[in-house]
Amino acid sequence: MNISNLIKNTAAATVLFANVASFASDIDANADANDLAIKGYDTVAYFTMSKPVLGSPEFTSNYKNATFRFVSAANRDLFNTDKTKYAPQYGGYCAMGVAMNLKFDTDPTAWKIADGKLYLNLNKGTQKVWLKDVPGNLVTSEKNWPELKGLTAEEAKAKNG
Repeated sequence: MNISNLIKNTAAATVLFANVASFASDIDANADANDLAIKGYDTVAYFTMSKPVLGSPEFTSNYKNATFRFVSAANRDLFNTDKTKYAPQYGGYCAMGVAMNLKFDTDPTAWKIADGKLYLNLNKGTQKVWLKDVPGNLVTSEKNWPELKGLTAEEAKAKNG
């Protein structure tokens, strides 16, 4: 291998590593292949309209390398004033899954606001189980999340057998 190829390969590897590292730093955000959070639902609408509402590609904001959509500029602007208040807990992963020390995707229609925070669940069946002991599940989830958030769903599953 000549010096020119070595420099090119080293540069390419450095760029690749930087991209992977930047993704890994926000692995705690659940988004689809297009970086869309909550399957396009407006996270502010859960608070202001008390229901899940699909957002518009016209009104977006980014948080933790995920794109959030909103029904209006007003909702987007409200989100931008306090992203941690309006973003779903546990990066948008299933609250019951986090209580089980796992990361599951969510159904945006399986939701609840508890203590001023938005929680999503895998589906409505899982949500029924989670709702049986919200306070207890939250205590367990809060204990699990700091370590879990740095893992992929596959790593969490492998770790927990």
